[in-house]
Amino acid sequence: MSWIKNRPLYIVLRVQLLVAMVVAVVVWYFLGMHGAISALLGGLVSVISSAAFAIIISRHKGYTAGETIRTALRAESVKIILTVSLLWLVFKFYENVNAPVFIGTFILAVLVHSFALLIADDTK
Repeated sequence: MSWIKNRPLYIVLRVQLLVAMVVAVVVWYFLGMHGAISALLGGLVSVISSAAFAIIISRHKGYTAGETIRTALRAESVKIILTVSLLWLVFKFYENVNAPVFIGTFILAVLVHSFALLIADDTK
């Protein structure tokens, strides 16, 4: 059983990972291995932070508006803190990072996350 019970977020995470891998393959063809690793890391930063967001949202059991807002704010704050931390870790520890590719793939993956609003939550 998946930790992520929200179907649109689960689909978006899979699409984010797919986009990161496709960009990494394309960049590998044109720029080599360090470009591909940079692209994959850029996508993974967004996927990991989005997964943390989705897990927190999926664990929500409250039914009042206040509890829903609290859960949403907690999930978003964890996502932001995790994103900033992971971006810093990549730039700190990966010396051969291709910054334009890394940031570009990260931005593309973040934009894919916004498509969760367009996916129906219907399981039928």
